[in-house]
Amino acid sequence: MFRSKAQVWLGAAAIAMLTVACAQTDPGVTTAVKAKLAADDTVKAYRIDVDTQDKVVTLKGEVDTPSARTRAVELAKSTAGVRDVVDQLTVAAGVTPPGGLDDAAQAKTGEAAQTAEAKAGDAAKKTGDAMDKAGTAVATAGEKAYDATADAAVTAAVKTKFLADTTIAGLKIDVDTKDNVVTLSGTVASAAEKRRAVEVARDTEGVKKVVDHLKVGSF
Repeated sequence: MFRSKAQVWLGAAAIAMLTVACAQTDPGVTTAVKAKLAADDTVKAYRIDVDTQDKVVTLKGEVDTPSARTRAVELAKSTAGVRDVVDQLTVAAGVTPPGGLDDAAQAKTGEAAQTAEAKAGDAAKKTGDAMDKAGTAVATAGEKAYDATADAAVTAAVKTKFLADTTIAGLKIDVDTKDNVVTLSGTVASAAEKRRAVEVARDTEGVKKVVDHLKVGSF
């Protein structure tokens, strides 16, 4: 039983030593450094190349602040198995903003936003134009309806005055009004009645003009 436990302990120790040994290889060191960079909030957004040769780690790439550069070097130096760090990082403001979006991605995002904004503006303009046209149509229709009502009122007023005047044969005279211009047609008994009809129509409220098509003759 003692031999079995000893064998288990020896096996575990061998695995641990193998793990440590693998971690101490150049690829293992590279992997460990990359993992620490990826987990750090300050530098995880940047694309930093890690290369290890004889436990000497070389960092390449661009960061946008000196503090990010310093932090990347500190993380690499503190990684187990690293003997030295060669800093070949360069600082370029705005090269890779926090969040992992590079300049190209930002440009595409900006272009997409501008396109969407332009389309929204066009849609709003078309909607506004359509509303203006609809408003104009409604206003025009309202004006026409108002004109028709006003003309009918003028016609009724003229006819009423004709019927009330005993010198005019009001039932024999046709009255038509358009845009407040009254047209009289039909036949009257005398020139005096014709003049009187035109005079009464002209004096009616709302009448702008009278067109005389009356004829003098027998009924």
